[in-house]
Amino acid sequence: MKFEAPVAVTEIATIIGAELEGNSKLMAAGINEIHKVQEGDISFVDFEKYYDAALNSAATIIIINKKVACPAGKALLITNDPFTAYVSLVKRYRPFEPASKPISDSAVIGKDTIIQPNVFIGNHVHIGNNCIIHPNVTIYDHSVIGDNVIIHAGTVIGADAFYFKRRKESVVMYDKLESCGRVIIEDNVEIGAGCTIDKGVSGDTIIGQGTKLDNMIHIGHGTVIGKNCLFAAQVGIGGKAKIEDNVILWGQVGVSKDLTIGKDAIVLAQSGVPSSLEGGKTYFGYPAEDARSKRRELAWIKRIPEIWEKITSKDHQ
Repeated sequence: MKFEAPVAVTEIATIIGAELEGNSKLMAAGINEIHKVQEGDISFVDFEKYYDAALNSAATIIIINKKVACPAGKALLITNDPFTAYVSLVKRYRPFEPASKPISDSAVIGKDTIIQPNVFIGNHVHIGNNCIIHPNVTIYDHSVIGDNVIIHAGTVIGADAFYFKRRKESVVMYDKLESCGRVIIEDNVEIGAGCTIDKGVSGDTIIGQGTKLDNMIHIGHGTVIGKNCLFAAQVGIGGKAKIEDNVILWGQVGVSKDLTIGKDAIVLAQSGVPSSLEGGKTYFGYPAEDARSKRRELAWIKRIPEIWEKITSKDHQ
């Protein structure tokens, strides 16, 4: 998320009650997660094993829970609870805006776009030309939809990320990491009925140009889907996955978070993808593997009783 205008790092320090180390003249351009940061962004880190990644990232301002050497040109904001500090900044600079009507006055809707009955369109939404938004679609604040997009009934665009911090106190608590990202749907995309596409925590969830989604598909926060992909019904994709161009995922494929599926890959129905896959191949099973190898493996597994019977019969001779 980018601020409407740059904010002085000294002001940020005051807001979150942090000790400022390093360059006190910096101006913050926005808030971002560590995997999406750009120069000028604020990010946070609260686990020591991620310190190096945060300090060496593109982030200019890092909220951290321990005094460490500050990289040249950057600023550290030291506080006991970086997670809570980060959430407070999100709430301040991207506060929740209650809706007063089904289609917000701040929404921009393009020429020849058709909005069917019972559609909700939130604040600061942009919808392009020649789109069809079918009944009971919900489009959350700040979503961006291109030209010639079709969204079928009951789909939800831009719900919050499923992102919680577990805290062990007297009882187990889950603190919500407030979302300030967006969903961006590019031109010529079609989204089926009953799909859910979550916004990024601080960056964007992107559905690339020409991609087609079947019914009942879930896209997790911050996922980036390339151009001309094809996903069949009940596909589920975890947060921050990267799906490159022309990928086909057949029905009920499950994709874990933080991985990449390469260009032109095909994953056959009901497969599970726990780690990155190379492009240009067809995959099957759990964990998803090259489909030809997997089929040979299954064929051999079916022969185990036959092979065992031969072995045991020889032992008795």
